[in-house]
Amino acid sequence: MARAIVYTEFGSPDVLHLIEVPDPIALSGEAVVRIDAAGANPIDAKLRSAKRPSPPITEPRAVGFDGAGVIDSLGDDVDGFAVGDRVAIRDTVGTYSTLLAVPIEKLVALPDSVTAAEGAGIGIPAGTAYQALRSLGLSGGDVLLVHGGSGSVGQAAVQFAVAWGATVVATASPARHDQLRDLGATPVAYGDGLLERVREAAPDGVTVALDCAGTDEAIEVSLELVADRDRIATIVRGPDAASFGIRAFSGGSPVPLTEQELAWRAEALGATVELLASGDFTIELGPELPLAEAAQAHELMESGAASGKIILIP
Repeated sequence: MARAIVYTEFGSPDVLHLIEVPDPIALSGEAVVRIDAAGANPIDAKLRSAKRPSPPITEPRAVGFDGAGVIDSLGDDVDGFAVGDRVAIRDTVGTYSTLLAVPIEKLVALPDSVTAAEGAGIGIPAGTAYQALRSLGLSGGDVLLVHGGSGSVGQAAVQFAVAWGATVVATASPARHDQLRDLGATPVAYGDGLLERVREAAPDGVTVALDCAGTDEAIEVSLELVADRDRIATIVRGPDAASFGIRAFSGGSPVPLTEQELAWRAEALGATVELLASGDFTIELGPELPLAEAAQAHELMESGAASGKIILIP
């Protein structure tokens, strides 16, 4: 029997529990993946706690969207993959498990140089950052301001922007500034005086802003610095982004992603794996916990007590 983390009611991390489930069977166009690592993301906790709306629970609800592992079996009509291949998974519900049936289009091959934990840390953070910057039309001539640059999405945004030739200023606490410098950004501390510090760091002006922090300060400074509001976006303040005249990508936004934006999120997995393999991208890994300790992983996420991507190991 496979094992999976599920919940049967909304609530605190304590509603998460490990159960045995039937081994999945690969249908046509699917692979069953033996999970080696699952990435914990804030959306997992928001759905579990009902902070992000979702349908009523009618049966045990699986958790997790990102993971990595080894193909255990294949269904019909599958090309390009074989049993035993290492893969990263994106956008597939239930990665907090030991075995999972995954549509082939949600998989990307993992080279030996990329660890399972790194593969499990790509999906949502890199997909969000990549799509947001593509939607904002970021190019080599831009100066990008990233609010919350030390978070997983912020770090991905910094690295994509640097790879594409943009200049990057990123906000973070002073303790995280050296890390942002290593990624190629100019760090600035958030808090009182942020506007003046960003102007000093970017004397020629800021052309694009991405809010990964969700604070009023982040929105206000972005509006002050970026002339074109269509080039300001938030991934956190979706419900009220329109009131500021800025764009929102998920983050509770009532405006769904376009087909092109969904395609960019899918494209990000392979693009990030390539950058990781070439040494041009890093994923900050945090605590690794056994699958059975998923509740503790959510507690760490919600408290902000851990830096880096939290990984669950089945």
